Amino acid sequence: MKTPFAYETEDARWAAVLTRDAAADNQFVYAVRTTGIYCHPSSKTRLPRRENVEFFDTAAAAESAGYRSSRRARSDKVNAERAAVVVRACRLIEISETPPSLDDLAAELGISAFHFHRLFRAETGLTPKMYSSAYRARKLREELNSPDASITEAIYDSGFNSNSRFYETSEQLLGMRARDYRASGAGAVIRFAVGECSLGAILVAQSQRGICAILMGDDPDKLVCDLQDQFSKAELIGCDGEFEQLIAQVVGFVEAPALGLHLPLDVQGTAFQERVWRALRQIPPGTTVSYAEIAERIGSPKAVRAVAKACANNHIAVAIPCHRVVRRNGALAGYRWGVDRKRELLHREANFEGVNPIS
Repeated sequence: MKTPFAYETEDARWAAVLTRDAAADNQFVYAVRTTGIYCHPSSKTRLPRRENVEFFDTAAAAESAGYRSSRRARSDKVNAERAAVVVRACRLIEISETPPSLDDLAAELGISAFHFHRLFRAETGLTPKMYSSAYRARKLREELNSPDASITEAIYDSGFNSNSRFYETSEQLLGMRARDYRASGAGAVIRFAVGECSLGAILVAQSQRGICAILMGDDPDKLVCDLQDQFSKAELIGCDGEFEQLIAQVVGFVEAPALGLHLPLDVQGTAFQERVWRALRQIPPGTTVSYAEIAERIGSPKAVRAVAKACANNHIAVAIPCHRVVRRNGALAGYRWGVDRKRELLHREANFEGVNPIS
């Protein structure tokens, strides 16, 4: 970590500006004589000529000399203030014994409930209530993973003020009963079957809550191994005659994705992954969006790589249509089940919708 002494000379300060050194932001600002504005060293604004630059120890000193902050700097300041409010709200949610109400949070932060709700959702992609639920779910998993705590203790330590309130929502929070989660999924029953479609082998698995996996590939045995790895402690049961109808529905959906799949899904992931997967399901058939657009839609424009990772971690092919996400330039990016399958799915949807298929 660089010390303040590293920026004592003008040459050192100019070097920090050239490299957009964020560590120098609290040490000095630079001002541009030709524009009359000052910036922090890490500013993404266009670099000025060296002969037009002078340095000041503080923003106040630059303003006393007649300079004003850049529009980007003002925007960064506003964004930092907004982020600080949301961070404080998250900490308040996390330290509260029971989930605080929207009005209580807003009052604590000194802003209106309406403004706070919009601000929180814009910054996180979640409502305060959704964040509270996701935090309690993570806290609950941590408590249940502790061998020293009973299930009752884990319930109360996670912010539930009664057993009945917990058991009303436990399966949505954990994806299974608390005692099954503590046993690493042992006791959960998953029925599955492997079939064939025009894209190769396909495996469909269903938990008590809904479809929990649609896997595609060339090797049926590998798909079964992947399912076993995903649900290592669950009881896996091969299909019966009734389950064949479900397989037929899913295969029909793969052959014509634009028709839709009207079956319940058992979607389990982190709060961020579930935000991404929810956004993917809102992409209309026959259209594509970029990873950056999905990041924008969920309110996390800088999380492009995290969006791509969430797509890669999707276990429910086609029904959660990560195949509709492409690079910013329209090129096909990687796909868990192979780029050729991604291209073919997009062709089918495009042809069904009567638009030009992707080359």
